[in-house]
Amino acid sequence: MPVRALTARARLSAAAAVALVAVGAPTAYATLGDEAAPAAASAASQPFVETRLLFGTERPDGGPDVTDRQFMAFVDREVTPRFPDGLTVQEGHGQWRDAAGKIERERSYELMLLYPTADARVGGLRIEQIREAYKRAFGQESVGRVDDRVRVDF
Repeated sequence: MPVRALTARARLSAAAAVALVAVGAPTAYATLGDEAAPAAASAASQPFVETRLLFGTERPDGGPDVTDRQFMAFVDREVTPRFPDGLTVQEGHGQWRDAAGKIERERSYELMLLYPTADARVGGLRIEQIREAYKRAFGQESVGRVDDRVRVDF
C-alpha cells in the first residue's frame, strides 16, 4: 500500500476518534456535576460524595495479618462513630507496589462511604483520621482512597 494512502487513512481514523471523544466527553462529564442527574436517577436524588477506602491486611513488618475480627473492631471503633448513617464493607484480594518496589498481593477490605457534598470538607477530614488510625493500628504504609461525586436516593 502506498505511504500516501496509509497516511490519509491514519488521518481519517484520528479525526474520527477525536470527533467521537468530542461528542461523548461532555455527556460523560455532565453526570459528575452537582446539577446534572443521569437519566436513570430519580428526581429525588441528591449530590453526594462517594469515598472508597482500600485497606490491606498484611503487615510490612512481617507480623500476623489483620483478621476479620480486628478489622470489624476497627470499623466499630474508628469508622462508625464518624459515619453513623451507614457504610459498606467488602472483602477483596488486591495488589500494589510497596515502598521498596515489591509487588504485594494480599487479602483486603474496601470500605464505601456516602455523604452529602455539603459535608465534603468535614467528611474528608474524618476520612483522613480513619486512614491515619488504620496505619498506626496495623503498621500499614498506606490506605488507598478514591473519591467520586455521585447522585444518591435512599
